[in-house]
Amino acid sequence: MGEEPPDVIIFDEELSGVQYRNLEEAFDMAIIDRTQLILHIFAMRAKTQEGMLEVELAQLEYLLPRLIGFGKVLSRLGGGIGTRGPGETKLEVDRRKIRTRISKVKADLEHIKSHRALHRKQRDEFPYPQISLVGYTNAGKSTLLNSLAHADILVKDQLFSTLDTTTKKIKLPGSALEVMITDTVGFINKLPHKLVMSFRATLEETVHADLLLHVVDASNPEYLSQIEAVNIVLSELGCVDKSAILVLNKIDRADETDESKLSADVHVKISAKKKTNFKALFDAIEKQFAGFIGEYELIAPLSEGKLISFIKGYTKILHEHNDGENIDYKIRMYKRHLNVIEPFLKNKNESSCQ
Repeated sequence: MGEEPPDVIIFDEELSGVQYRNLEEAFDMAIIDRTQLILHIFAMRAKTQEGMLEVELAQLEYLLPRLIGFGKVLSRLGGGIGTRGPGETKLEVDRRKIRTRISKVKADLEHIKSHRALHRKQRDEFPYPQISLVGYTNAGKSTLLNSLAHADILVKDQLFSTLDTTTKKIKLPGSALEVMITDTVGFINKLPHKLVMSFRATLEETVHADLLLHVVDASNPEYLSQIEAVNIVLSELGCVDKSAILVLNKIDRADETDESKLSADVHVKISAKKKTNFKALFDAIEKQFAGFIGEYELIAPLSEGKLISFIKGYTKILHEHNDGENIDYKIRMYKRHLNVIEPFLKNKNESSCQ
């Protein structure tokens, strides 16, 4: 009994409209290229309005130049020289519709982006340092966020299982201060530039992050090339020079990695699923943020309710003494909040030497 003929042929490269047409005619079956397959997976994974809009934008911008190739073929059906055939007319209509829809989707995404900027501005009143999880698809970023934040983000052994960003707050055990950590869409080798740009809104948390955790599936034989693929995308986003920690994940399933081949200055080995070696990861994070943190002594009048609320909500209190009129504090906090407490410092020179 012979094998069933295929229903579709998938090419591991991006095809033009003319190539699609020629290949479909030659093989008499559906043709899909690499980008189209990625977009199809993205479309299945997107859950939020923003994610769905970004997928639609990428699909439309992928389709638009390919109509030109199809249009050249269809236009041969037209009349004599100087006339417009039915194929060309349809091409013009389709292009106009697509361009109109692209403009509408971009406007909707800008609206979402402005809302996000407003929320970021509000958050920046008392900001926490931002950590962004980046990495090749299926490297274990969502599993890591779940383990760090005791969250329940969807985790599946599949490509692009997480398409929409998720942000959680976690406490660093050493300083007892908190940071925000965001899971992002996974990258892949030869990710088309237009696709990266379409998802720029989702990836803004990466652009604005103070620290990147580059999560790597150390059990994958191709992990070095995957690291390079992620670095290429980060370069396109303008993030390649950001502070980063290379997190070699899935060490419970990996052979011994050759660390001499790693270009990253800071790297740790963990198992996100089994929570192995998390102390080393936290130590590396806190070392990166050490310059963000200072210890201060201040006197807070009891009448300063907003100040006291800030101290209790955004600092680690090391010492506290209430004499009935004032509270004598020694605290640990992020230096970026210094303007809030500066008028109440015991030693005003403390702010300039931190």
